Amino acid sequence: MNTPAIRDTYAVSKVGGRHRLPPLPYAVDALEPCIDARTMTLHHDTHHADYVTKLNTALLDVPELQDASALWLLCNLNEVPRESRAAVHHSAGGHVNHSLFWESMTPDSNGEPQGPLRDALRQSFGSIATFKEDFEAAGAKHFGSGWVWLVAAPESKRSMNIVTTVGHDNPAMKGLVPLLLNDLWEHAYYLRYANRRDDYLNAWWTVVDWNEVGRRFADFDKASPR
Repeated sequence: MNTPAIRDTYAVSKVGGRHRLPPLPYAVDALEPCIDARTMTLHHDTHHADYVTKLNTALLDVPELQDASALWLLCNLNEVPRESRAAVHHSAGGHVNHSLFWESMTPDSNGEPQGPLRDALRQSFGSIATFKEDFEAAGAKHFGSGWVWLVAAPESKRSMNIVTTVGHDNPAMKGLVPLLLNDLWEHAYYLRYANRRDDYLNAWWTVVDWNEVGRRFADFDKASPR
């Protein structure tokens, strides 16, 4: 399966050919008060690190796939032997999704999307405010662990949609292009917000890296048919 317009940055390390935990692009306390340092440390250094460790472990018995990127593995699960598939699915998904998630945030958020991304969001949802309301609502009503996404489809030009996925599934598995995502697993917010997922979803806009989302959209827009 191809993954059009997605920068596959989850390849194995050049050193030893093993998947590695990417460093955070900011300090662990940089996103406070939205995300506190303790949550960020546990989320990145424990949860994400565990997905990377388990992915490497699952691939020990599949030497022919040890050089494949995590994104390729996630989108080509039928190529993974059945006995290793569940572990690779969960771990590769956790690795890819969290890597995208860290890159989707910044302590220097400019608050609102700009340029072509802003125009496309308005075209798809009517207004930026409506998009945010719909994104929060989808995340709030999602049952259990998972992710909420802004996605585009290669054949839809500038039409965007909001979807949720369970576990660590990724929209790329269905040919969609992820533009923005928020983590709905309790470990992403429970230490600060307890069971108030709504409050977390609302506060999260203060740390969204719209420049990064705009770059993803520009990559998609260049690759989509006219």
